[in-house]
Amino acid sequence: MSGIDDEPILAREASRLFADWKAVPAILLAVSGGPDSLALMWLAARWRRALKCGPALVVATVDHGLRPEAAQEARAVKRLAASLDLPHRTLRWRGAKPASGIQAAARAARYPLLAEAALRAGATHIMTAHTRDDQAETVLMRLSRGSGIAGLAAMARETERDGVVLARPLLDVPKARLLATLAKAGIGFATDPSNVDPRFARPRWRELMPMLAAEGCDARSLARLAARAARADAALERMADGAEQFLASSRGVSDRPGIDAVAFSGLPAEIRIRLLVRSLTQQGYEGPPELGKVEALASALQLAMTSAAPAGKIRLRQTLAGAVVTLTKDRLVIAPAPPRRGRRP
Repeated sequence: MSGIDDEPILAREASRLFADWKAVPAILLAVSGGPDSLALMWLAARWRRALKCGPALVVATVDHGLRPEAAQEARAVKRLAASLDLPHRTLRWRGAKPASGIQAAARAARYPLLAEAALRAGATHIMTAHTRDDQAETVLMRLSRGSGIAGLAAMARETERDGVVLARPLLDVPKARLLATLAKAGIGFATDPSNVDPRFARPRWRELMPMLAAEGCDARSLARLAARAARADAALERMADGAEQFLASSRGVSDRPGIDAVAFSGLPAEIRIRLLVRSLTQQGYEGPPELGKVEALASALQLAMTSAAPAGKIRLRQTLAGAVVTLTKDRLVIAPAPPRRGRRP
């Protein structure tokens, strides 16, 4: 990004921010009424107006039903969208709300609502207003949880989810520039009190950011860490692809199940772990396994490979994520586990 971190975004810069999506048929803009998403809508509308032919833009606001002010904020978004000649829809999260984990539950409910609205509007992409500040907070939160390289890569510029593509054109933009853009345009915005509520993790990390920045750990450096982690993750995934192909070809004409355990054992630890995650996710019925549990499984497999056991005898058998892992002297087999009593696979 060019420019100082608190300067408004000009039209020519907005054109570069959104350039990757000028050929898509339609885009749904997720706009809450807060400053970031209002700036997204304002910039996207100006970008679309400057194009001779570009994607249709549709605006959607999710009312989670958690605050009485939310309905009024949705109406304010609708009025601003109308002034920009953009159609608007308010989506409502209905039903009972959980007593705990409300932000995670709201997020889990929000994206399917947005995806459904996008598909109805013929949109292939949903644009969100995640900024460089959001990226930095995400890196810190994942770092505190001991995330691996993929987790530290944080948010990507594009992500497939619920049958659509989530696009984040402002991911390299500081929040201060969006505030400056709204100030120059004379656009007011709503403030969600949950964004400063210390009961939630993200606001607590946000409070720490100035102190971390004073030590050089600012949003720019954390976003740079995410970009480098994403680059390393992509390289490791390519290596895992090659290892997977090698193990598949090493089976030769054998019709025995599984892969060559000795060849698998000789791979670098990170590649073994990634291949285990892939296979467990494919064969299991409980979704992607926890990284820590896969790391423990990989260590157990390496230890079992060095144990003394007759050929063909089972050295290790373990169930994880709805899959059963079986190791003999020369074969590693991962297959669906029998369903638990009372549960269908």
